[in-house]
Amino acid sequence: MTTNTTHITTTARLDFAKSAPKVFRALIGFDAAAREGLDPALVELIQIRASHLNHCAYCLHMHTSDARKAGESEDRLHMVAVWREARHFFTEREQAALALTEAVTLVADSGVPDEVYAQAAAHFDEEELAHVLGLILTINTWNRVALSTGKVAGTDERRR
Repeated sequence: MTTNTTHITTTARLDFAKSAPKVFRALIGFDAAAREGLDPALVELIQIRASHLNHCAYCLHMHTSDARKAGESEDRLHMVAVWREARHFFTEREQAALALTEAVTLVADSGVPDEVYAQAAAHFDEEELAHVLGLILTINTWNRVALSTGKVAGTDERRR
């Protein structure tokens, strides 16, 4: 059995944006390019689900806040983590994106199953699908940056 331990960062860690500004700017550019042409509500759902799976409280707080500001309902936000049991809250397109988000985020567990990819491909044209994949890759990277540098939920530095 795998034990999931929670680690609260108590020591100061580096400021990634200041310590590697070129890398940080490149990631911002990748993120912006991935979002192009995607529905903003879908973008937030993908980012929220990946952040759940990665246990990234910093990004989860940020993206649920962004989703609320964009008009997302509390009901849907509460159901993202259990979307399979609450499918009626999400469109088939959103469900396909959430399933792909899970498969790509947890890729080491079992890869990206053909049926998950096929379902996403049925709901997105090739360009959209490439952008969805790019977005999934960027949020997973952002989650890893936030977790490894000890970002604290509720301290969204974009607001400075």
